[in-house]
Amino acid sequence: MPSFTHIDDAGRVRMVDVTAKAPSDRRAVARGVVRMQRATFEKIQQQGIKKGNVLETARIAGIMAAKRTAELIPMCHPLNISHVQVDFFPDEQRHAIGIRAQVRIFHRTGVEMEALTAVSVAALTIYDMCKSYDRAMEISDIGLLQKSGGKSGTFEREVPRS
Repeated sequence: MPSFTHIDDAGRVRMVDVTAKAPSDRRAVARGVVRMQRATFEKIQQQGIKKGNVLETARIAGIMAAKRTAELIPMCHPLNISHVQVDFFPDEQRHAIGIRAQVRIFHRTGVEMEALTAVSVAALTIYDMCKSYDRAMEISDIGLLQKSGGKSGTFEREVPRS
C-alpha cells in the first residue's frame, strides 16, 4: 500500500516538509465550465447583468482565490505565486462559459491546487452574480489540464474532442 504524504507514522495529519526539495519553475493549468440558460448567457455577453461585468469580476475573484488557496485547503503551503491568469471561453452553442486558469511559481512545491481553486472560485462568482436570473446554472468539468516542474515532471490530461 502506498504511503500517504500528509500522514505521519502515528497516523496524524501533517503538512509535507518541502525544505529539501529543489526549487523549480512550476506551472499548472486547470479548467471548468458553467452552463446556463440561453438568456443568462446572452445577458453576460451583452454585459446586462445588474451586478456588473460578470467575467471581469470572476477573473479578479479567481486570481484572488489562487493567492489564498492555503487559507482554504488545510495542507497547502502558503505560496508567493509569480503569475495567475484566468481566461473565459464563451460557448454560444451550449450556453456555457469555459474557464481556464494558469498559475506559475518558482518554488519547491506545485501550484495545482491554486489553479483548481482559481477556476472553482471564478465559476462560483459567475453563479453568484447571475443566480437571480438563473438558479439552474451548473458548474462542472473542473479538473487539472496540465502541470509541469518538480520531481514528478509533466502531466497533460487527454481531453476528448466533442
